[in-house]
Amino acid sequence: MDLTTDANLALLILRVVAGLTLAAHGWNKFTGGGKIPGTGRWFDSIGMRPGRLNAYLAASTEVGAGVLLALGLLHSFAAAGVIGVMTVAGWTSHRTNGFFIIKEGWEYVFVLGVAALVSATLGPGEWSVDEGLGIAADLDGMTGFWIALLVGVGGGIAQMATFYRPSSVASGD
Repeated sequence: MDLTTDANLALLILRVVAGLTLAAHGWNKFTGGGKIPGTGRWFDSIGMRPGRLNAYLAASTEVGAGVLLALGLLHSFAAAGVIGVMTVAGWTSHRTNGFFIIKEGWEYVFVLGVAALVSATLGPGEWSVDEGLGIAADLDGMTGFWIALLVGVGGGIAQMATFYRPSSVASGD
């Protein structure tokens, strides 16, 4: 893809900001506050069981997909990882709180997921590892869109189908 310097700069900024933001969230699950045990307890409380396993899965996906997105390496699949983890977060933790993140709503996860989808569709740009490897053009455009959307949302749904067991108010769990 022949892009202008402006377009390459815009794609680089989008990838790096979205990717490193997500990676920082994953890193915080490993190192901040309650670390993985605390994150695992919180995951248990929202119904992602076993919590500790899901804490490792979420933290690893956030760090891995975030870094890959920032680098523009396996870009559409990195975007799928972002979309997958945002799908799970949006459904399990944010959907009942309305739109705005200030009220723990789904605004933040939506914006990161859409940024990843846009990035996958436009491609990583010429200033990316994928471009250096000669695979950027094979994984962008509608191919990138569908990889990111279907693998991302599908992966998130598969994870929730496997692990999401929210407490039932009626049963007192």
